[in-house]
Amino acid sequence: MNIRQFRCWLAVLATCWSLMACASLPPVAPAVITPVAAPNIETPHGKVPAPAAVSLLKKRWAKGALDLAQQAALEEAATGVPLIAGNKVDLLFDGPQTMKAMMAAISQAKNNINFETYIFDQDELGEQFASLLLDKQRQGVTVNIMYDSVGTIGVPQAFFDRMRAGGIKLVAFNPINPAKVRGNGWKVNNRDHRKILIVDGKVAFTGGINISDTYSKSSPFRSKTRPADPSQVGWRDTHVRIEGPAVAAFQWMFIQNWTNQDADDLRDADYFPTLTAQGDRIVRVLGSKPGGKFEIYKAYLLAMQEAKKSIHITMAYFVPDEQTLKALKDAARRGVDVRIVLPSVSDSGLVFHAGRAFYDDLLSSGVKIHELKLAVLHAKTAVIDGVWSTVGSTNLDTRSFMHNSEVSVVIMGAGFGDEMERAFQEDVKNSTEVTLDAWRARPWSMRFKEWSARLWDYWL
Repeated sequence: MNIRQFRCWLAVLATCWSLMACASLPPVAPAVITPVAAPNIETPHGKVPAPAAVSLLKKRWAKGALDLAQQAALEEAATGVPLIAGNKVDLLFDGPQTMKAMMAAISQAKNNINFETYIFDQDELGEQFASLLLDKQRQGVTVNIMYDSVGTIGVPQAFFDRMRAGGIKLVAFNPINPAKVRGNGWKVNNRDHRKILIVDGKVAFTGGINISDTYSKSSPFRSKTRPADPSQVGWRDTHVRIEGPAVAAFQWMFIQNWTNQDADDLRDADYFPTLTAQGDRIVRVLGSKPGGKFEIYKAYLLAMQEAKKSIHITMAYFVPDEQTLKALKDAARRGVDVRIVLPSVSDSGLVFHAGRAFYDDLLSSGVKIHELKLAVLHAKTAVIDGVWSTVGSTNLDTRSFMHNSEVSVVIMGAGFGDEMERAFQEDVKNSTEVTLDAWRARPWSMRFKEWSARLWDYWL
């Protein structure tokens, strides 16, 4: 059993121990949500007046697609989170491009760096990343790191001790050892799955990419040459780089998670500089946590339920709950083009087979499923009607929605939606479509794996 499989099994066992009574996801439907009178859009100069906010969103609303003004009002009522205008959002693909952009931002840091991650491995890439952060700390930049204790379970403590000795402040999220827990009790099943980097309070990164050598190479679809050795194939993932007023929302999210761990106060730094508009993207920054308000889950479901033309999802781990499954099937039945790109290989066999157990039901309803060839798929993205896009750390499974701290950014408008559509179509091109006839002809050995994994789907 490799370290990633061990992490998965540990999470499963921890969940079983903690769930004497199974919690459930809340019901979500546009009919039972009273939308706000007009969506709130925050800018560096204050709120946009209600009529102007509606007008601004309608300019980004493609004919016959999701009504962004209506969608924004529903989402805000469901999540309590306003939109933020004036942002620049860059779409980043795979590890090399993302790491280059993140390291460039770190190298230019002048005051503070806040970094939150699920996996921070001690390998070549991890050492390079740690050394860069130590260099910035030595230069007088305040560096704070939060890492998940399950995600880093195979990493020697000496790796983190070296950074701590260099002056970096570190917090292990929900320690596995109950003796090391401070303040909130032992809740090992609750994991920090977020990936957030904030530099000087002015630039933020988020998405699916961890700090690990699995991201040292690009997927063959993003690199110029396809490696002959399958072991040299990089993972397919997606991240975003954000500048503008929305960065403050990421900063608040980091600080809240830090303080919720009953950690020592963050050292003084200029965490909230005055931010100005850097672009024209309108975004909603959503964070979710165990026992919270299910903000990301609600936003996803509302967008699926309101889709008019297309639902295009690229997803690493797909074990949908009943409401998500129904939303996808209902959309396909009303004529929406529902397509999902899923892995053909995975680092988690149990989740992989549990997700495949839903294929027959989805395909029978008209949902189209594509499995990405060769590369391990780790992206968590969606674009709906070409105007509602999301990138983040959140998988479409119960674990992400109920037991993890996650982050997703929603970007409103056709401009960014076009970029997401092009990326999705490229993933489709590099995938194999799963047809209903072929799926029903699969061997019984596969069916048994799916049935066995499905028994655990709540706990994955």
